Amino acid sequence: MLHKSEYFENLENNPKDPSHWHALFLDKSIPFSADAKAAFLYDSGRKSRQYLLPFVRVIARFFIVLMQLFKAISPNLINAPRTLHRSLYMGMKYLVSPEANFLILRHFYLGSEILKFIKDNVKGSEEIPMNPLKPLSVNNVNDNLFLDHDLNLYNFIINLNGAIAGKGLKVEKVDRPNFAAITIGEIPFETFRDKWSNFLDLSTAIEIFTPVYQFFLTDNDFWRASNSLQLDEVIGIYATTIMDCPEKLVGLNNKHPMIPLPTYGAAFRLTLHGLSTEVLHALLVEAKKKNV
Repeated sequence: MLHKSEYFENLENNPKDPSHWHALFLDKSIPFSADAKAAFLYDSGRKSRQYLLPFVRVIARFFIVLMQLFKAISPNLINAPRTLHRSLYMGMKYLVSPEANFLILRHFYLGSEILKFIKDNVKGSEEIPMNPLKPLSVNNVNDNLFLDHDLNLYNFIINLNGAIAGKGLKVEKVDRPNFAAITIGEIPFETFRDKWSNFLDLSTAIEIFTPVYQFFLTDNDFWRASNSLQLDEVIGIYATTIMDCPEKLVGLNNKHPMIPLPTYGAAFRLTLHGLSTEVLHALLVEAKKKNV
């Protein structure tokens, strides 16, 4: 288990050369798991993010635009989700930093808990089907993890609103919300590989993975996945309506879901998507602690 929070907690401040990451770790204006925040900030300080990311971002976005032209001609020629996830697994295991892998797997785990929390607090929604994704190892990526995550998000919103329209259900304030779905404390992930080759930070890895994701999927699958990144505010509104704290939406950054954005910016929005999930889950954790 990673405990990078100890690194920042024991870091001495130099007033003449303060650390950007240290300042952000100590700031508590936005709810965030201490371990996840420390992992993200420690990972952001890697040399790959400072020196490699600017070049990778330009090259990756060029390939996305180039592939978009190819997909316009042959949108369904390549459809290999299993090969995609095998490629992502190999990259995560052998190239991506342990902090980044920790954050990636947390994202799927927390996302499933947030959807379950919403379902548990909408009366009459018991029949809505769920497909919780709670990976504890990088090996679980091989189970179409990324693609299923996107599908879960869309299907949950469609099924929930179908039940709202058909059964008269309502997402509304709950005086004593059911927090059973929300985990407090550590998630028992398997130990992440940490060798010399695991040097890629989260942002750089996502920039590389995005054109790979596009290549192995149909044009429709990639377009759908890209647009799913703007559904954070939708999920956030459901959760904050239940808890009656809409002002907390300030930490959710991927907004305006009805206005599709260019796919070449999907990697950056994916990073924001991960941060938004962390903020919303941390908000639920804080509320659960107050209600224990």
